[in-house]
Amino acid sequence: MSYPALSSTAGHHVLLLSPYTGPKKKSRVASRAAIVEARPQAMPAVENVTGGGNNSSSSSVISLRDRTDDMQAEARAMVRAVNASVYSPQLLASKYGSRPVKVLQRTLEIFVGLGSFAFKLWLDQLNGQLDQNRRFRAVQLRKVFTTLGPTFVKIGQGLSTRPDLCPPEYLEELSELQDALPTFPDAEAFSCIERELGLPLDSVYSSISPSPIAAASLGQVYKAQLKYSGQIVAVKVQRPGIEESIGLDFYLIRGLGFLINKYVDIISSDVVALIDEFARRVYQELNYVQEGQNARRFKKLYADKEDVLVPDIFWDYTSGKVLTMEWVDGVKLNEQDAIERQGLKVLDLVNTGIQCSLRQLLEYGYFHADPHPGNLLATPEGKLAFLDFGMMSETPEQARSAIIGHVVHMVNRDYDAMARDYYALDFLAPDVDVSPIVPALRDFFDDALNSTVSELNFKTLVDGLGAVLYQYPFNVPAYYALILRSLTVLEGLALYADPNFKVLAASYPYFAKRLLTDPNPYLRDALIELLFKDGKFRWNRLENLLVQGKKDRDFSAKDALQPVLKLLLGPDGEELRALVIKESVRVTEAVILGSMIDAYNYFPNPMRTLIFNGNATGPLIMSDAELNSTMELRTQVFRIWGLLRSSENFDPTLLQPILQVLQEPEARILGGRVIGGITQRLAARLLQQVLRAPITSPASTS
Repeated sequence: MSYPALSSTAGHHVLLLSPYTGPKKKSRVASRAAIVEARPQAMPAVENVTGGGNNSSSSSVISLRDRTDDMQAEARAMVRAVNASVYSPQLLASKYGSRPVKVLQRTLEIFVGLGSFAFKLWLDQLNGQLDQNRRFRAVQLRKVFTTLGPTFVKIGQGLSTRPDLCPPEYLEELSELQDALPTFPDAEAFSCIERELGLPLDSVYSSISPSPIAAASLGQVYKAQLKYSGQIVAVKVQRPGIEESIGLDFYLIRGLGFLINKYVDIISSDVVALIDEFARRVYQELNYVQEGQNARRFKKLYADKEDVLVPDIFWDYTSGKVLTMEWVDGVKLNEQDAIERQGLKVLDLVNTGIQCSLRQLLEYGYFHADPHPGNLLATPEGKLAFLDFGMMSETPEQARSAIIGHVVHMVNRDYDAMARDYYALDFLAPDVDVSPIVPALRDFFDDALNSTVSELNFKTLVDGLGAVLYQYPFNVPAYYALILRSLTVLEGLALYADPNFKVLAASYPYFAKRLLTDPNPYLRDALIELLFKDGKFRWNRLENLLVQGKKDRDFSAKDALQPVLKLLLGPDGEELRALVIKESVRVTEAVILGSMIDAYNYFPNPMRTLIFNGNATGPLIMSDAELNSTMELRTQVFRIWGLLRSSENFDPTLLQPILQVLQEPEARILGGRVIGGITQRLAARLLQQVLRAPITSPASTS
């Protein structure tokens, strides 16, 4: 649900807001007419409820009282919503099983719409034109869903996020479905407000718009002014009869789902389970008290950032079918010209949305599942406002880490690891062999990834991943489908301002930072797997992670690589310790030998010939390839150390964990093994130097 910006249609909205000036004892109908038609008056100032001055004790008492009052108001709102509908397949079957005429009538409506579409698909298949007409049929399906009403609009939106159910052409067309329907009569809306709140309209609002300023599939929004405080609010009122409409539709659709599960082999997912999950989410949207609680939870988790705004809920004027929320002045995020006229930049706002979305998806796991342009506003102060919290979702804790590892594996082209991620993401059962999927991933992503992370286009990757999923027996969890939709929408908004914008390039620093600093076991293993390959440490991967991770504003050099250090001391770290010892010997040798070569280069040429018999590498016996490799390793290690030191929050205590490691018995053994390995390598090189045959000149030979 979107609340249009006051700045974009200021004159229109001011005329709609009109205070009630008529006598208090007039009839309810007369009062209602008065508050929507009288001339506007100045909005009274709202006093600061926390008071002023330096009386912190008084402020604390007032703040505590406000919180108590708010909790009590929320409890009263929950009582008003106690009879809100909850999705129950059993109750729907009981209700509509005894109403055959109504069921038959709606069945015919659906059958005519979907049946005609299915018949056209059948003809395409007979004529061998199924692939050729796929785009055209996708457009037709979108129009059919729009005609059949709110339930099917919601279904179309849901299918637009399911690459395991729909080919790419259908995904693209269904994603264009607009969540908009004709408005219902204002008189019914005002009656609903009075009935739900148990108060006459004129006792709640000093003014209210005579017609809705926004409409959607489940309700419509009015702009009003609270009488007790003068606060401007958005009042969302539920569409009458919506529960009856969607209840009957879901009863019929669920029956169809049983038939699909039984007779349609091409669809591997449990269609009935998908329908039940989707229906539960739609029914949750019908409970506006639940939406208010969603908004409060979202604000608590994510509105701590100064560039994010979440409106407050007015619980005394909220019920199961009426939601009163703080009005937000702003411009829709896809209205670039209007945003720039306010001196703001769309890309800055989109980046704010990306960073907030990453926190939603991967830190707390509670995220806004419907961030379309109407639900994201740019305020005049430059904040990004989130609206409409009816559709929320949660990312399972295990999946949060798996998503981070999945993105890093993709960027680094570790397709075997990428395929195994689908177990943790719950795409595949543990007994499914992922080896046949690896070539398909490699074929697509080798082309899509091109050369660097800055080349990534999220929509292209989603479409490609969807094509892979469509060919294999995947089951895409609902949370993941909603994540894909959220990030695709954000990238689409950014493309309005910059056609070359890549959401993955903007978000990869966050993934790199989490991989380097998060102690989660899954991420710890993913980091080790990324850094160690075939018994060798991949310094270029570490350098890339540090370069990207430093771009994240919350990156901490002190925390970088701590997960690996902790694992190194753990009881299960013997295999890693062997690799670390080998690499530590290699690095130390490179530093020492590199320093020796640097010192050698300071000698004048005659002295080099006299002391070292003209050997190009001085006191060392090394081939040119070995010399270049050694110097390159040393340079790369120094460069990585420079990256850590150049971090804004660099602290020498970064070395403290290493010093602590040396105090542990296991670590002392580890240190001894490293020193022993270095000593052996240097002794071997010294022995080579001593035993090598001297270079004799032609004069001495004669």
